[in-house]
Amino acid sequence: MPGVKHVLGQGKNRIFGTAKVGDRGQIVIPQEARRFYGISPGDTLLILGNEASGLVVTRPEILNDLADEILGKEEHKT
Repeated sequence: MPGVKHVLGQGKNRIFGTAKVGDRGQIVIPQEARRFYGISPGDTLLILGNEASGLVVTRPEILNDLADEILGKEEHKT
């Protein structure tokens, strides 16, 4: 991504910068990350987390795809 200086990582893992939590608990996803992942205003994102690892922000479809993959494999075993 030419011209983007604060994006770190060249493989599958990238760091797009930081986000501050506002008074209303909202964060702004950096513009480069929104472009890279195709996130638009009004999109729904899923927030997951645990105490040890922190938070993960992803699209809900990711879990649907994972569930389909797991359940599909289970169906083939029977």
